Amino acid sequence: MFDDIIGWIILAVIVVIIIGLILWIVGIYNRFQSLKNSSEATLGQIRVAMKKRLDMIEQLLGAVKSYAKFEQETFTKVTAMRSVVATAGPGDLNKVEAESRSIFGRLLAVAENYPELKTSQTVSSLMDAVKNLEDEISRHRYTYNNISQEFNTMMDTIPSKFVGSMTHLPKLEYLQFEDEIKTPPKIEF
Repeated sequence: MFDDIIGWIILAVIVVIIIGLILWIVGIYNRFQSLKNSSEATLGQIRVAMKKRLDMIEQLLGAVKSYAKFEQETFTKVTAMRSVVATAGPGDLNKVEAESRSIFGRLLAVAENYPELKTSQTVSSLMDAVKNLEDEISRHRYTYNNISQEFNTMMDTIPSKFVGSMTHLPKLEYLQFEDEIKTPPKIEF
């Protein structure tokens, strides 16, 4: 009888340990999923802000086209970038970011060349709005990269590494936008 009680106690301890391990693994997996969902939500916010920026750049192009002869190619690029942003992953967003910064830089250069354009209320308001969106995109990028860093650190450290590899989770890609345009744009008329 005493042996039966000890056997049941040992069995109960083993069951509690197994249940504890399962709950611990589920907790790690849930943390991965929480970070993944946060990264996707942040990417969505970046896409929305980038689409707004492209919309405003398109409006700016319309406002300045009477002053400068921008090629139809610029309008086509902005339209193409707007359609890519909706489904873009981090790598594609990096490309759209670089292209849209280049176009915005060209618009700023046009405004510098035409003082009367710079004083236009519409152009001025749109440029301020685009600059505010730059700050918003920067904040969202920072948040996304922090989430990615935490997720990727979990993928590289034990014991979460084992849970990540068992569930075949890929590492998250960082967003690597340029903070400023490296070469000033050339504007030719």
